[in-house]
Amino acid sequence: MVFGRSSRKKRPVEPVTLKILVAGGFGVGKTTLVGAVSEIRPLRTEETLSEAGRPIDDTQGVEAKTTTTVAMDFGRITLREDLVLYLFGTPGQDRFWFLWDELAQGALGAVVLADTRRLEDCFAAVDYFERRGIPFTVAVNCFDGADRHPAETISAALDLDPDVPVMLCDARDRESAKDVLIAVVEHALELSASRRRAAAAVTP
Repeated sequence: MVFGRSSRKKRPVEPVTLKILVAGGFGVGKTTLVGAVSEIRPLRTEETLSEAGRPIDDTQGVEAKTTTTVAMDFGRITLREDLVLYLFGTPGQDRFWFLWDELAQGALGAVVLADTRRLEDCFAAVDYFERRGIPFTVAVNCFDGADRHPAETISAALDLDPDVPVMLCDARDRESAKDVLIAVVEHALELSASRRRAAAAVTP
């Protein structure tokens, strides 16, 4: 008997979809990062900065910025055949924070983008995710001309818990931004597994 190659087609893999937030201060590079990695045309809700908003939107260090996100950025990236990330970039200004709670629903984790020239601008995002128990990674966007500091120095300056990853990145570079997203997913999954083990240990 002659056995031929099976004609059965491999079943398509149904990917796991995860929601990741990209947060940080005004002008830190959230829209840039989402756009750099997205495999679809990213959804952007940007408006031109107005003179009326200049006193509210601190553009020191990002004087060339002419637009701002007023709702969210949205993109998608396939990390593996069975793993897809949906990216939601949050608006950076205080007056849009009412949107954060809605955007954060169902999120596995978050990226907090930081700029060493305006490090204090990411304090609010760090505090937000800490209070809600959402795992996050701090990614320092290395702007041209900005001072570079070791990850340990950034962690100490932000008073982060020791297990919060801190890494340097270039939000314009696809591979660099992709590495940040992989780090967020790994950190969130490790933290989730740790919490499950701790809960199991105290269950009678």
